[in-house]
Amino acid sequence: MWLLYVSCAWVVGIFLGAKLSLPLLALPLGLIPFALIPFLPDNKKTLIVAGLCLLALFGGGLRFSSSLPVVDEHSLCFYNDAGVVEIHGMVAEEPDIRARYCLLTFSAREIIVNGERKEVSGTALIRVPRYPAYHYGDVLKVTGELKEPPQYEDFDYKTYLERQGIYSVIYYPGVELLDRDQGSKPLQWIYSLRERLSTSLARALPEPQGSLAQAILLGMRGNIPDSLHTAFSRTGTAHLLAISGLHLSIIIALLLSLGILVFGRQYSIYIWLALALMWLYALLAGMNPPIIRAAIMGSLFLIAEFLGRQRGAIIALAFAAAVMVGVQPCLLWSVSFQLSFLAMAGLILLYPYLQAWGRKRVANISGGRETLAAAGNMITDVFAASLAAIVAVCPLIAYNFGIVSLVGLPATFFSLPALPFIIVTSALVAFVGLLASLAAQILGWLAWLFLSYLVSVVQGFDALPHSSLTVSTGSAWHVWGYYAI
Repeated sequence: MWLLYVSCAWVVGIFLGAKLSLPLLALPLGLIPFALIPFLPDNKKTLIVAGLCLLALFGGGLRFSSSLPVVDEHSLCFYNDAGVVEIHGMVAEEPDIRARYCLLTFSAREIIVNGERKEVSGTALIRVPRYPAYHYGDVLKVTGELKEPPQYEDFDYKTYLERQGIYSVIYYPGVELLDRDQGSKPLQWIYSLRERLSTSLARALPEPQGSLAQAILLGMRGNIPDSLHTAFSRTGTAHLLAISGLHLSIIIALLLSLGILVFGRQYSIYIWLALALMWLYALLAGMNPPIIRAAIMGSLFLIAEFLGRQRGAIIALAFAAAVMVGVQPCLLWSVSFQLSFLAMAGLILLYPYLQAWGRKRVANISGGRETLAAAGNMITDVFAASLAAIVAVCPLIAYNFGIVSLVGLPATFFSLPALPFIIVTSALVAFVGLLASLAAQILGWLAWLFLSYLVSVVQGFDALPHSSLTVSTGSAWHVWGYYAI
């Protein structure tokens, strides 16, 4: 348990470091409990843990302070609001394609201001038209005005970008392509494959089924119609579109239940199969940081299941979170990170109890009929995983997005059975489409069937009166109180 306490102290230290400025001299205060050991030998273990926690607490605060950028003439954000500048750099991530525009995460290398060329470092978010299309690894010359990210009345966009390491934005600059394929070769291959798979789905499926398949299989949500996206949000089923810990927890439950049904528990094949398929799914979804974090947390859960030590899973989860936050302190304020962590925590802490309760009910109803019991167990396992994840993340969703779905559970319950079929059939359509577009269109009818079912369920529940409540975001203390209880 000491690792759990130390991990929590480290995370709390990083949180406090954002609120308070801790001097380096605070770190030695963590040594005080160790100095007391000779005087209180009976409390040696307690004092050691207390000392480690204090060191982690103060160390976390100092780690946050050290992560803050130093702004000077070699920092890109130093030139915010300095008029028109010319910047050379590279597209550092896969472009975020929206309905009417595209967002490029642009890593700057040098800047030309008033005819003077300087080396710089830093990242800007650039909004450009959808066409011509740009790709990860493209080297660009960008001419425009660097601006500080704006703050909107209902959304702190500036802080949102800063927590991703982005301190500058440029809107519709002049762009000149200088070179291609200068990024990481593995990432280039992944992004190129995703783009080709996305094109296969778009060719084989009509809308909105095509964009829905792109979102669920590949994590590409930019083409989903606004009305459908709103329906998913109001019905509490938006987690089916966002490949995060909430999504992967449901995928894991589906894979485990299906693996046990097909292979049984012999040799733990079902665990290794779930682990392999989960990472394959993460690869297809782009392997961006939120997906990698969610996959790591999901792997910890599966390894704990293999070792038969689910009690230790929450400790491993806390340690993994502490390491991730230590590498990138601003991650602590990322909503996707928080959702991933809480969804996995819900799976670890609540799922076993809900699963046991559900299986007990199934055993009573099935009356010893194995086929009926197996099917019933699979359904209750999926429902238990959904309920555990929803209970864990509901307050955070309400706090951040100001909406609470009153039909989230039934909508999720009726939507989930289609999810594995959508993933499998969409993957078949996407990969077959790389080789034979006609065959992909034929297979597309099968994918269309499950996708249309999902759309009908979501739109049906959204049409119900009072399907959701718009709530005040309230105080963070309300959220803390919920999780404390």
